[in-house]
Amino acid sequence: KLCEGILNILEKDTKTSCQVACLEALRILSRDKKVLVPVTTKRNMQILMKLAKLDTVEDPLERVSEFPVIVEALKCLCNIVFNSSVAQKLSLELNLAAMLCNLLQKCKDRQLVDDIKCFDLRLLFLLSLLHTDIRAQLRQELQGVQVLTQALESSLSVRWTGEYKAAEDRDRLPLSLQETDCAIEALKALFNVTLDSWNVHSKNESHQFRYMAAILRHCLLTTGPTEEKTEELH
Repeated sequence: KLCEGILNILEKDTKTSCQVACLEALRILSRDKKVLVPVTTKRNMQILMKLAKLDTVEDPLERVSEFPVIVEALKCLCNIVFNSSVAQKLSLELNLAAMLCNLLQKCKDRQLVDDIKCFDLRLLFLLSLLHTDIRAQLRQELQGVQVLTQALESSLSVRWTGEYKAAEDRDRLPLSLQETDCAIEALKALFNVTLDSWNVHSKNESHQFRYMAAILRHCLLTTGPTEEKTEELH
C-alpha cells in the first residue's frame, strides 16, 4: 500500500523536491521482492519511465533541475528490474531498451549528465543480463554495440590518431569516479551484448569490433581515481 501511495503521488504533477523524496523512498522499498509483487504493473513502470524521461523521443535534456528526478527514477527501475521477473517481461513489452538507448544518445556531448548516463547504462546491463530477448534486440535492432561503444569512448575521453589507434598520453590525469563508473557499466553491458558474437559477418561488424578493440586497449592503459577502481575498470 505504501508503494502504491508513493506511485499515486508520483503520477501527479508535484514539486521536484517531493518527486525526489518519493523516489528515494521507493528505491529503498524496491529492494524487497515481496513489496514489489503488487506494484510491478505496466502502469507503474510507465510512471517511472516518464519520470526518467524515457517516454519522450524528441525532448532534449535541458532542465538541469529535473536531473535528480531522472537519476532517482532510473535507480528505482534498476532495483525493480533486478528483483522482479514480471518487470523484466514488462521491459520488453514497453520497449525499455530502445528508450534507454535514446536517452543515452541525448546525454552525448552534454554537461552534468554523468549520473543519468551511469544508471542508464546500469539498467541496460541488467536488462541484457536478465532477458535474452532484450540482449538480442540490443544487438540486432538497436545497434547496441555501437551505442555502448560510443558511451565507453565518451567516458574514457578517447582521442584518435588513426582509424583504429587511440592517442597515448602517459601524463594524463586519472578518470574521475563518475567517468570510471560510467565506463565500468558500459563495459558490463557490452560484454552481455557481444557474448554470442563469435561470427562477424559484415564489413560494418568488422569495423565495429576493431573500433571497440582499440577503445578496450586504451581502457587498459587508463587509470581510475583509486587503485581499487582501476582494478575494477580493468
